[in-house]
Amino acid sequence: MTAPGQRSGAGRPSVFLVDDHAMVRAGVRHELGDSVTVVGEAADADAAIAGIRAAVPDVVLLDVHLPGGGGHAVLEALRSELPEVRWLALSVSDAAEDVIAVIRAGARGYVTKTISGPDLVAAVQRVAEGDVVFSPRLAGFVLDAFAASPPSAPQPEDPATDPGLDLLSAREREVMQLLARGYTYREIGSRLFISVKTVESHASNVLRKLQLSNRNELTRWAATNRLL
Repeated sequence: MTAPGQRSGAGRPSVFLVDDHAMVRAGVRHELGDSVTVVGEAADADAAIAGIRAAVPDVVLLDVHLPGGGGHAVLEALRSELPEVRWLALSVSDAAEDVIAVIRAGARGYVTKTISGPDLVAAVQRVAEGDVVFSPRLAGFVLDAFAASPPSAPQPEDPATDPGLDLLSAREREVMQLLARGYTYREIGSRLFISVKTVESHASNVLRKLQLSNRNELTRWAATNRLL
């Protein structure tokens, strides 16, 4: 039996499904197949909180709109208690306010229910490994939200810059911007006409030179420095 919070056999991430439609949960479970270990399901916020607390999964696939308070309520109730759990929103909604609310609550990604099965598997695995996952359009909402200054704060005349930016080559800057916007390595390679292995190398160099640990930190860094 797999202990709470530990990966099951063959490195498969454990996943908890939260959606108020049983058919949706069944469909998601089918699409995920043997790539993950589903350790529980819930149809409302209260059941989700209790189930996630008991299972301590690697990743929670969380619908935004739920009976009993919504996905952000589940996140807010458990984020501090279970910091090792990672959260990926899976919703029919692509509204900016929904995306921003759940990301501010602590989710590490947001994908819509139009996503393909293989892409959903990849998104879950990336989030389990500490990455962040957004479609390019949804990533724009998040970047705009983090880049916005409070209404009372004066707006700087010139964009803020970090000295680390000077350490990046022109190609590394291109890769950095696409990474921060949520593009996959494969998508970046296609856009820049380079191999996935080369993208991985550039991404590693970007994080090392900027002294960042993961894509989530990179997204925040890029937004703070108004580079996107």
